Amino acid sequence: MHPETCLALHRVHAAALRADADAHRLAAAARRPRDVRTRLGWTLVELGLRLAAAPRPAAVALHGALR
Repeated sequence: MHPETCLALHRVHAAALRADADAHRLAAAARRPRDVRTRLGWTLVELGLRLAAAPRPAAVALHGALR
């Protein structure tokens, strides 16, 4: 391919990529921020799942001491 043609195609492709990036950036900025209640709710769900999945060695030791 002729170098001038390759360079012209590269410039067109780079301009298209920049336009896509600008459109994505504008769309992301226009999107409504997540509601505080939603973020808090999912944080509590994640915390509950971590607590439910965590092993309880202290409770096992305490149970053995009470016998």
